[in-house]
Amino acid sequence: ERERRNLSFTLLAGQGRVPPHIVFVMVEDQGIGYHGSEIHMPVLDQLAGERVKLENYYVQPICSPSCSQLMTGRYQIHTGLQHSIIHARQPLCLPPNIPTLPERLRQAGYSTHMVGKWHLGFCRPECLPMSCGFQSFLGSLTGKTPTICEPNTVPVKEILRGHDQWTPLFLYVALQAVHTPLQAPGHLLRNYQTLGHRPLRHYAAMVSGVDESVGMIVSELRERGYYNNSVLIYSSDSGGQPVSWGCNWPLRGGKGSYWEGGVRAVGFVHSPLLKTKGVVSQALIHVSDWYPTLLTYIVLHLFVDQCSLIHPLVHFLSSIRSFSDMPLPCTPPHASLILLPFALMLVLYPNLL
Repeated sequence: ERERRNLSFTLLAGQGRVPPHIVFVMVEDQGIGYHGSEIHMPVLDQLAGERVKLENYYVQPICSPSCSQLMTGRYQIHTGLQHSIIHARQPLCLPPNIPTLPERLRQAGYSTHMVGKWHLGFCRPECLPMSCGFQSFLGSLTGKTPTICEPNTVPVKEILRGHDQWTPLFLYVALQAVHTPLQAPGHLLRNYQTLGHRPLRHYAAMVSGVDESVGMIVSELRERGYYNNSVLIYSSDSGGQPVSWGCNWPLRGGKGSYWEGGVRAVGFVHSPLLKTKGVVSQALIHVSDWYPTLLTYIVLHLFVDQCSLIHPLVHFLSSIRSFSDMPLPCTPPHASLILLPFALMLVLYPNLL
């Protein structure tokens, strides 16, 4: 089976068709995005505006449940993480019998790396990131870490510089910002001296720090030649925390609540593979949708001959018009596969991944 996958990638590489590199950036508690504010976010504004803004995008009200749904594609009630975050003394983690997104991507030939905050348990060795599909991990296992973003970009750059571009890459960057404690470097704080409250100045500077970090990642993608064959996904893990100056206006509520302000999140997809620009999607999307959507898209690239752009992706991507511009295959060995939900695909074709 492994030889068959390696052969598939060799053939794809020979045709210049390496499956897209995937960079997923998860931020904490960002209640505002590209909707206009006093906070400077030129990179996020540009990346979101150039491709697809997800304006009806939902997550869970706190971090561990949201991240668990990203990693497993399952609602947190099925993983035992529905109650709260995983505290340092809790013997709790992702169930080891549930295949994670990086595990599936590794089976499909991807190189998988994580930088940032895990917060999905560490009570046993099998709970750690490198036991859950990641080939490398540098970051924090809990949520109690410094929140300045810039140090996280250093290992990201090292990963991109040392990676073979003919091997598809999945890079998960989980930033602690803009979670408390409110910390920001001086060069960003100087941009907000006119804001009245010191905590608000720090919060605004932290958001700008996230913007700056994402800009560094995109610049590195461009410089190292990944950008033209990459998909960048940006997501907050919850709504903003009002007591820490997070703003969800005009939505009611905030982090920790099931009001719209707690579960409706900032999210966008940016990729040069998306030819249509400036799309604002109102499709109902949940953080758990990334797992089946990304895997289905990879399956189409791996096992189907490319010839035209007529087939939509499954789930929510089929409702985003610009995704029809992506170079998708047109005549698979089993044409009905494209029309099936991913879970049903695995039932009918268990050896597909």
